[in-house]
Amino acid sequence: MKILGIETSCDETGIAIYDTNLGLIVNKLYSQSRIHSKYGGVVPELAARKHSLKIIPLISSVLKKINKNNFVNAIAYTGGPGLVGSLLVGATVAASLSYAWKIPKISINHMEGHLLSPMLNSDLIKFPALALLVSGGHTQIIRCDKVGKYVILGDSLDDAAGEAFDKVSKLLGLGYPGGRRISELAKKGRSKKFFFPRPMTNVPGLNFSFSGLKTFTSNIYSYSSKDNQSKADIARAFEDAVIDTLIIKCRRAIEMTGIKRLIIAGGVSANIKLKKEAKKMINIYQGSLYVPSKKFSTDNAAMIAYAGSLRYKKHKDFSLKISINPKWSIADLVSI
Repeated sequence: MKILGIETSCDETGIAIYDTNLGLIVNKLYSQSRIHSKYGGVVPELAARKHSLKIIPLISSVLKKINKNNFVNAIAYTGGPGLVGSLLVGATVAASLSYAWKIPKISINHMEGHLLSPMLNSDLIKFPALALLVSGGHTQIIRCDKVGKYVILGDSLDDAAGEAFDKVSKLLGLGYPGGRRISELAKKGRSKKFFFPRPMTNVPGLNFSFSGLKTFTSNIYSYSSKDNQSKADIARAFEDAVIDTLIIKCRRAIEMTGIKRLIIAGGVSANIKLKKEAKKMINIYQGSLYVPSKKFSTDNAAMIAYAGSLRYKKHKDFSLKISINPKWSIADLVSI
């Protein structure tokens, strides 16, 4: 069975085909980062417009990769969470193709797609597991008893880690997206030149808050010399603070639940230092770490198509209804 995946939750247009027997056949992505970089963040209206221009040509190019006599069996699309305009583009195209091709569509939760993305590496995740979902709009620790049965143990109360990276990157004049650019600059920074707070690590629970760290960084920068070395030192201190905070919370979640399997997914999971520190931490517990490869860390359609293959039997939909949920919580999903 072949699943066509459509991802348009934010500023990247992704199209993929996943075969339940052969695995991932093709995965294409159009990134809008250059368009939004001059604004220091995503402009929703521009994102939606670009999706509408790129989605059909991408689908056409992807379909050329498969035998026309062995067409796709279903369409999985991102139904939420995400930007309203962007989600509507993907959902509308999915509904239209579903009707035209007489095949079902499946609405997929974007965060579940991230959570399951390590399986695209052929890593079979064993449950129960804990998941750290860390992206531009979310920083969550989730207990996963099985596919579809999720409990949010910790959430971001304000800025998510990815948002903090983007805002600090803009502050330092590095542009958008911020995660990769801060990490590159941080390599040139001097260790312990600055020490930034590890937010909410001294209070009980697993929630996150990065807005105060962003403000702290801004205050330090305002008093700095603003030369290249100072920027690198600040980038290093900021990145260390974010990663330490994430690891401390993951360690706390393991201690609280006794679960020693950890999934780290979402755009920030591509951070090399985060993966290194997570591996060191999980080895202490003699546990297992699941992280997607770099190409599946950021938003992509492969993870949507894969999730669609799992949810096909119970959640296929032949209706013409264009359904999205911009605030769709992963906790609202039902188990497969």
